[in-house]
Amino acid sequence: MSARIAAIGTAVPTTAVQQEELGSFFTAQPGAGRLTQRHISAAFSAAGIQKRHTVLTGLGNSSDGVFVADDRSLQSPTTGVRNDLYRQQAPALAAEAARDALTSGQIAAYQITHLITVSCTGFFAPGIDYRLVRDLGLPRTVERSHLGFIGCAAALPALRLAWQITAAQPAAVVLVVCVELCSLHVRTSSDPEQIVAASVFADGAAAALVTADEAAGTPGGLFLDRFATALTDEGESDMAWTIGDHGFHMTLSAEVPRIIGREIRHTVERFLGELPSPDIWAVHPGGRSVLDRVEKGLGLPAAALAASRSVLNDYGNMSSATILFILRHLLEDKAVTGRLAALAFGPGLTVESALLRKEG
Repeated sequence: MSARIAAIGTAVPTTAVQQEELGSFFTAQPGAGRLTQRHISAAFSAAGIQKRHTVLTGLGNSSDGVFVADDRSLQSPTTGVRNDLYRQQAPALAAEAARDALTSGQIAAYQITHLITVSCTGFFAPGIDYRLVRDLGLPRTVERSHLGFIGCAAALPALRLAWQITAAQPAAVVLVVCVELCSLHVRTSSDPEQIVAASVFADGAAAALVTADEAAGTPGGLFLDRFATALTDEGESDMAWTIGDHGFHMTLSAEVPRIIGREIRHTVERFLGELPSPDIWAVHPGGRSVLDRVEKGLGLPAAALAASRSVLNDYGNMSSATILFILRHLLEDKAVTGRLAALAFGPGLTVESALLRKEG
């Protein structure tokens, strides 16, 4: 029996911010000189994003007194304050995505045997995994694993772990939940790398049900065929994620798309082996430039990355959750059949790959 993603659920915060409005908000910040304003305008315009969702209500048209003052200036709360908001907001968003997956897959909470949680934007204990067991009414015997601080690539290792679990225990039903509140770590800066990060990151959660049990849930889905991990020859310092006194600091240099563009063909050829290149790809949209480099590097037609570009446009980069949003798009598209490939990129620079199959 082949393991499959039987269903995918998603959730986003209620506050949605248009990219153009958010760019104007950052250019209007005190101390933003003309050069910084030009960098902001260029980064926000080139991101390939129309709107994003955030737990920070002050990034809308109001102030919240903590992140955004009454004069619309962006504040710099401590990491403790930011993490407290993560602890308050992340569990409910994760549970919403998980309930969506359970409903869509027609699987009851009591049927879940394993739980894998993923996040890199906050920490607390008992953590998201504990809260999901409690809030969803999962069996208290559920075996839990957490993948933390792996960044944007983490959903594919989580699916790989679920795949391995079902290979060892064919009756297992694994719930994978990714939740990321990237906007908690937003800050003003004249550093081009921080400006790029502010122009793409957003909040969201996604959950996937993985099982090899043909009798569990709705039939069909996305069948999991193989996975691979590769480290690029360079990029260790170009994508990094560290904890500071005023939030987590993201390093995202301009070299990231170029490194991906240079190395993606060799990495994918090694992954696919003798198999032909799929027509459909789910590629983590670190930004529009990353998708452009992958498309060019692999010689793909524009249609191959349509789902990735659509999710980027509508939601931005939600770190680990994003690739599951794209896979849901492909799962629900009745025109998509056959093999498809997924790629995600994380600190290191790490390339995670997966080969999936959707049967008509």
